[in-house]
Amino acid sequence: MRTLLVLRHGKSDWDATFGGDEQRPLAKRGKDAAKRIGTFITEIGVTPDLAITSPAVRARETLDVARKAGQWSTPVQENRLLYEGGITNIIGLLRATDARVSTVLLAGHQPTSSNLVASLIGGGRLRFPTAGIACIQFTSAWQDIGPNTGELRWFVIPKMLE
Repeated sequence: MRTLLVLRHGKSDWDATFGGDEQRPLAKRGKDAAKRIGTFITEIGVTPDLAITSPAVRARETLDVARKAGQWSTPVQENRLLYEGGITNIIGLLRATDARVSTVLLAGHQPTSSNLVASLIGGGRLRFPTAGIACIQFTSAWQDIGPNTGELRWFVIPKMLE
């Protein structure tokens, strides 16, 4: 069994000084939400073996805050595909995951997060608010995942954890 956690970055701070979209940081609300999500993941026992994040500051910060709150020692990779790659490329990234890894967390953006989940579970529409997280399970190896091969196990938004 393989598990994919798809995490959308937390609320960003539009009032902060930043150079471009990729440098936009998290707002306090985004950090608080990331803490709740990180703790939740630990409490339910779905700690990722590997986390892959977009290089955007808000995605990296969301992952860092969640990891610290959940006390995960998960290795982190940064991959540009989570910032500007399409669904096909992200599925290719997942297919290349080491077979020893059972749970992967992707920290990224909209609309990619909802489109990826919809593709992997065979359709549907998912409203994916900031710091929302979806859990998809696969019965196949990473190399065999693709559209309509996963099952949505749960979807949680930070407001549910207040």
